[in-house]
Amino acid sequence: MNNKKVVLVVMDGVGFSKTGIGDAVTEANTPNLDWLLANCPNTRLKAHGAAVGLPSDDDMGNSEVGHNALGCGQIYSQGAKLVNESISSKKVFESDAWKKLVANCLEHNSTMHFIGLLSDGNVHSNISHLFALIDGAKASGVKTVRIHALLDGRDVPARSAEVYINALEEYLEKVNDASFNACIASGGGRMKITMDRYQADWPMVQRGWDAHVRGKARAFASAIEAVNTYRAELDLDDQNLPAFVIEKDGEPVGKIKDLDSVVLFNFRGDRALEISMAFDDVEFDKFDRNPLPKVVYAGMLEYDGDLHLPKNFLVTPPVITNTMSELFVKHGMKQYAISETQKYGHVTYFWNGNKSGKFSEELETYVEIPSDKVLFNERPKMKSKEITDLLIEEMEKGNYQFLRCNYPNGDMVGHTGDFEAVKISVEAVDESLERLMEAADKYGYALVITADHGNADEMLEKNKKGELQVRTAHSLNPVPFIIYDKTTKYEITDNTEGLGLANVAATVAKMFDIEAPKCWERSIIK
Repeated sequence: MNNKKVVLVVMDGVGFSKTGIGDAVTEANTPNLDWLLANCPNTRLKAHGAAVGLPSDDDMGNSEVGHNALGCGQIYSQGAKLVNESISSKKVFESDAWKKLVANCLEHNSTMHFIGLLSDGNVHSNISHLFALIDGAKASGVKTVRIHALLDGRDVPARSAEVYINALEEYLEKVNDASFNACIASGGGRMKITMDRYQADWPMVQRGWDAHVRGKARAFASAIEAVNTYRAELDLDDQNLPAFVIEKDGEPVGKIKDLDSVVLFNFRGDRALEISMAFDDVEFDKFDRNPLPKVVYAGMLEYDGDLHLPKNFLVTPPVITNTMSELFVKHGMKQYAISETQKYGHVTYFWNGNKSGKFSEELETYVEIPSDKVLFNERPKMKSKEITDLLIEEMEKGNYQFLRCNYPNGDMVGHTGDFEAVKISVEAVDESLERLMEAADKYGYALVITADHGNADEMLEKNKKGELQVRTAHSLNPVPFIIYDKTTKYEITDNTEGLGLANVAATVAKMFDIEAPKCWERSIIK
């Protein structure tokens, strides 16, 4: 091991456009990123599909699997792929959790509820998994099913909720019969109810709880009526639509009650943890859960392996070992991780292979800067300046050999669909790069600059009619990998075929002259 000092920068949601359509990264004024690409060793990395453990190259990458790959140097079956395998093999229905859910319903003649994101975005969930679970419930003898549909508009087109609601309603018409009844009971936009993350907005989770459990929200006769009414009144995209409940004869059709079974069918952990805590945590104090129904609750996955949350889960997640943080701790290296709330868990929990705690309290420091609770396009610079300020302070002190950060701007503002705000967000990150380059020169650091997936690079897309429409989802585009170092010359490998995010870990290890574990992907530099 040498005395190298490295700062790894993740420009969240910044990729290279393949089409040039809605490319806010290119449209933004980015003199520093442009200079780095023209003058420093760099290449392009895959950040989606098989390169990050997803089923196919039609699947968008996301920040969770992206940071898993960056921090762990390996490719694991992730999210949708993991669940697909379990459903295809029927192992999901052989799990202890499933047997417990079903037994509870059969014993008490009670309802099985499914809560989750209703789309095929394959980032948090997939509607096909919901269909499989409903089929499994019916085959197991459950008589009543209720669905609490969270609307997407973020990993899929911004106003596409009716596509998924109609698909679900058509499916339910086929499976419902004299002995089985399933219907939508409640719902709302994913950024309005239930799916908060990092404990940034508990009232958001409470709004979901009130709708799903208490049946307290504006009432409609159908989910389509709710969506159409809210759009007409509020002109909001699906992700921001308020909560609703479905009523029949003046009563909610599917409140979650004592002795019911509840499944959260999302497979991604960050936005599944808080609602899981509300169901599972006896000493929960974030909001008043009254009434707190006595239910059997399970998640699609174990969303936090350290907290063992939830207690019951349908699919066993991969055990990720030999992470970058573990390796560096073994070599006695001091490490520093920083981001604002929106991506803090990505440079810690996901980076460390879905592990909440540190590998060493002595050698690792984690810093979270609270995110503003406003729409991201209202403050597109987010906390980029504050992140950079603290990074440079630590670079000046020189106490840490490896520092990592995430600038959430390109992703979080990208999800709003506001093109001008996205340009500003990318420019804010570029300004931070300039400051980090100056500090690297001054204090003797190398910078490794990359991204976890694309987003800001593709803010428009063509619909089936060939018309341009706003895109709020991640892209399938490659992302940059750049090394900025005034003291050491690096060369990119001659074989760049198949390079992805998982190749970054071995590259950083090589910069430190540390031997990478054999299970890691190869280095990007010679």
